[in-house]
Amino acid sequence: MDLPAPSPENPALFLPAFALFWCGICMLISRVGGWRALGRFYRLQGRFDGERWYLRSGSMGLANYNGCLTLGADAGGLCLAVLFLFRPGHPPLLIPWRDVTVEPYRMVFLFHRVKLGFRETPSVSLRISRGLADKLAGASGGRFRVPGP
Repeated sequence: MDLPAPSPENPALFLPAFALFWCGICMLISRVGGWRALGRFYRLQGRFDGERWYLRSGSMGLANYNGCLTLGADAGGLCLAVLFLFRPGHPPLLIPWRDVTVEPYRMVFLFHRVKLGFRETPSVSLRISRGLADKLAGASGGRFRVPGP
């Protein structure tokens, strides 16, 4: 007995096949970007109640998270999460400020960016806009500062 191949005309097979494919792609992005490595050390336990900024952009390794990041900050640390649709392989993170390093840099002319590094995963960094980094610093209760350009 031959089984029909997954196709849009056969949703009973197409939808599960597409869901598996989507989860696999998200997990691959998590690995090549470094989110998976961060998750080993900084997985969020419980809730995060600090200030949050939704639908933000940043890049990590080979992964660009354009408009799908949620960043949060409070006195305890930096919270990172992605939109629900991209969550496979991307658990929410809470990184204590003592483990966050910051390095400003300029990207192509006037675009000021900031590179955040993490003590437990020195090969992983998150690159975000200077404006977003300043917002994180403001919500950190003085525990995180962004040096001048």
